[in-house]
Amino acid sequence: MKSFVYSNPTKLYFGEDQLSKLGMEGKRLGTRVLLVYGGGSIRRNGVYDAVMGELREAGAEVFELSGVEPNPRVTTVRRGAELCREHKIDWVLAVGGGSVIDCTKAIAAAAKYDGDFWEVVTKKAVVKDALPLGAVLTLAATGSEMNSGSVISNLEVEEKHGWGSPLVFPQFSILVPSFTASVPLDQTVYGIVDMMSHVFEQYFHQDSNTPVQDGFCESILRAIVQTAPKLVKDLGNLEHRGTILYCGTMALNGLLSMGVRGDWANHDMEHAVSAVYDIPHGGGLAILFPHWMDVASKKHPEKFAQLGVNVFGVNGEGRPVEKLAEDAIAALRDFWSSLGAPTRLGDYGIDDSKLELMAGKVTANGPRGHFLSLTKEDVLDIYRRAL
Repeated sequence: MKSFVYSNPTKLYFGEDQLSKLGMEGKRLGTRVLLVYGGGSIRRNGVYDAVMGELREAGAEVFELSGVEPNPRVTTVRRGAELCREHKIDWVLAVGGGSVIDCTKAIAAAAKYDGDFWEVVTKKAVVKDALPLGAVLTLAATGSEMNSGSVISNLEVEEKHGWGSPLVFPQFSILVPSFTASVPLDQTVYGIVDMMSHVFEQYFHQDSNTPVQDGFCESILRAIVQTAPKLVKDLGNLEHRGTILYCGTMALNGLLSMGVRGDWANHDMEHAVSAVYDIPHGGGLAILFPHWMDVASKKHPEKFAQLGVNVFGVNGEGRPVEKLAEDAIAALRDFWSSLGAPTRLGDYGIDDSKLELMAGKVTANGPRGHFLSLTKEDVLDIYRRAL
């Protein structure tokens, strides 16, 4: 286990009655708020009216930015930052899923940055100040509601990158399970894949003496494996929605990465795919991760065997770790397929014409991955397997 420092300043409100805390938290941050949301589903399902009611009762003056994309664009970030400067915004409120929260984090920082914010996303500059922000979550997936990370796309250059700053931790996040009840099946499944992938990225590490960290990961994965099949058959079930919602937050709030260095190559590979083809992030991960596992398990079968026994209930008695690893990966494939997740890049009409381009983006700064180091040729191999 590595030395570490852990700090997470986000105040988390979880439960059906927790939206009532919005006004109190908002008053603490100021009266002029920019409300950021996506394509309008919150207007149809009543979340918008509920949020606006709380803000108005608290005396807030609300300005709005709608239309945040599923893979949020830097152009939208620039538009939001300009609104903040124009209207002298005190704080920013994200109402939506991870894409909306990621975009809101970028807007909060871009409003205080004099240059083009893409410089920050590409790590040519760092955030030195940001507006405070809060979140009302409507989709269980990314964990962005309780971390300092954000992923932004630039379609002009076909790039998508993660960035982060301690200055963009949400001051508070409100998680109401019923606010996720209207999420359609495909988005529900993508969210489940995404949160499991976040756990995997931290679970697959090469550090020793990590029984607590591994146990946390396995506990979250077991809860998802047990709950997800029931949820996809009963999308309105608030108990199942609540369990999955909590899993998504705990998967990426820093708890699982204390003392370990995770891999994260799969996210780099998927970001390259969705930067070029603009596919759903969870869909891309569902396709790529099992193929990465096929490659990684040949060099490090023990951790995959552990996953199979402790999460998927694979019988480990007297069997070689290589066979247990194969069974674990097969169990994951079967599980994701049973939920309806895509299995091939071809499911999105992707062929081999841009594999070289995407692999070059992944490894532009050298090999990727810490559990398994991937060269450009390695990435190309995984892409080809996934076609």
